[in-house]
Amino acid sequence: MDTYTLSNGVKIPSVGFGTWKAAEGEQAVNAVLQALEVGYRHIDTAYFYKNEVSIGKAIQLSNVKREEIFVTTKLWNEHRGYDRTLKAFQHSLDNLQLAYIDLYLIHWPASSNQFADWKEVNADTWRALEKLYKEGKVRAIGVCNFHEHHLQALLDVAEIKPMVNQIEFHPGFMQEEVVSFCAKSGILIEAWSPIGRGNVLDSELLQSLALKYHVTVPQLCLRWILQKGHLPLPKSVTSHRIKENLDLYHFEIDSKDVVLIDKMSYIGGSGLHPDRVDF
Repeated sequence: MDTYTLSNGVKIPSVGFGTWKAAEGEQAVNAVLQALEVGYRHIDTAYFYKNEVSIGKAIQLSNVKREEIFVTTKLWNEHRGYDRTLKAFQHSLDNLQLAYIDLYLIHWPASSNQFADWKEVNADTWRALEKLYKEGKVRAIGVCNFHEHHLQALLDVAEIKPMVNQIEFHPGFMQEEVVSFCAKSGILIEAWSPIGRGNVLDSELLQSLALKYHVTVPQLCLRWILQKGHLPLPKSVTSHRIKENLDLYHFEIDSKDVVLIDKMSYIGGSGLHPDRVDF
């Protein structure tokens, strides 16, 4: 699998296997085992997904060496703050039964709609991630769902800048301003919900282009994200889709078709905005 190189030199596989909604127990274990079997080497989970134990079990059961698997997990909102972050990280580490995490992310920024001191909350949380990074407990650190103002406030006080920003990104929802900010700051974009919601699959443009390249619409979306220089995180618990979502390297989208996808109107978004969520 191809890799990206993060700002600290760590290599990260260019496609990740998302595990949101993969239920703790047999479903999550089997999905991750299948993903590793077909070639994924990047597994993305989170404390909030409530499946870290199963992710860890699958890694232990697989025939793939731990050092060959890039594992991401995330800090949930109720655990923000320096001390709580350190405790939450240890809990996730114990759940996963791992000696270290490859990438640890703040799942959502503290924002002004919930915190008068949101800048300080994010800064305190980030200081804990920096400590974990310096101690070698994580190989890379980053954030999720941070917009430009959240990132700038963090960069103003951070000793170590975020290496990743995991955001919603798919055809019809490109978040160009934050993507541009991250590009200038050397922060890799990871794309959650890379295929968007259901009506993306019904797009006549995407359907016609998928036919042109003899691929599925999801494969087209994922390949488009790769060609934009970002890292898609497709999720599935269905065997053939798990395999299909990694089969992205046998075709390339023409530049003129990339532009057509770029110009799509808003479609398929979750509606979640970091300054308006109430969780």
